[in-house]
Amino acid sequence: MHKIFALVALAASLAGCVSAPKTYTPAEQRPVTSTRPPPQQPVRPAPSTGAFIAPKVMNVPGLEGVIGRNATALANIFGPPRLEVKEGDAMKLQFSGSPCVLDIYLYPLRPGAEPSATHVDARRASDGEDVDRASCVRALRR
Repeated sequence: MHKIFALVALAASLAGCVSAPKTYTPAEQRPVTSTRPPPQQPVRPAPSTGAFIAPKVMNVPGLEGVIGRNATALANIFGPPRLEVKEGDAMKLQFSGSPCVLDIYLYPLRPGAEPSATHVDARRASDGEDVDRASCVRALRR
């Protein structure tokens, strides 16, 4: 019961932070030649400087197709986000379905760069309990 109250309070406090949804342009359609995506190089941010703090990048199996992607690429994978919250040069996108809610946090990897996914959280839509991130990613892919 306490968790539900906390979630409702959090949702209410974030309601004022929601901006109008963006229209995402789908990436060009390419023929699928394999069910396996090509291996992705590790996402590495630029080193921190006095004016730039490098984000920590999550490295968890099953998230290779998400980590390092920008907002448009993520919308092409999951559809339009349910929630988009901007704070400075960072962004949180939320995607949801009956099995789970997926929060993807995007930060610039270099000074002045477009934000890229660096961290993912997932929870059950029914009760907010944590779930396996990679399973949630698979369940919400279109």
